[in-house]
Amino acid sequence: LKGESDDDSYEVIDLTEYARRHQWWSRVFGNSPGPIAEKYSVATQIMMGGVTGWCAGYLFQRVGKIVATALGGGFLLLQIANHTGYVQVDWKRVENDVNKAKKHLKNRADRAAPEIKSFLGEVSLNLLSADLFLNLAMNILLLPVLMS
Repeated sequence: LKGESDDDSYEVIDLTEYARRHQWWSRVFGNSPGPIAEKYSVATQIMMGGVTGWCAGYLFQRVGKIVATALGGGFLLLQIANHTGYVQVDWKRVENDVNKAKKHLKNRADRAAPEIKSFLGEVSLNLLSADLFLNLAMNILLLPVLMS
């Protein structure tokens, strides 16, 4: 459709029809069905794989750093708030909850196969010891900072 104004003439384009006729994936991947190995040479496939792999790695690196910084900073702020008295931890309640979770895991493991039983027992011990170690390490590291 052509419209006319005083000085300009322009064409109205139906975007849905334009999108149907100009599909970008058809230009990139071709119209023929079948495996991609038959459409492109080995060099092209290696190049496409390398570029997409590099882009994915770059994206995950950036996002991973942001997430790690946010989690570490949040944990650090919680530890500082705990040591300065803004947050009070009910350690008896934490101990009761951990014991309940261990009992629940043990009950479920008793009904499971022997391989799963040993795995769950190992995981629960490792998680508990790792949690205690991290808590102790953070307390030791933060205590001199908070005392000064």
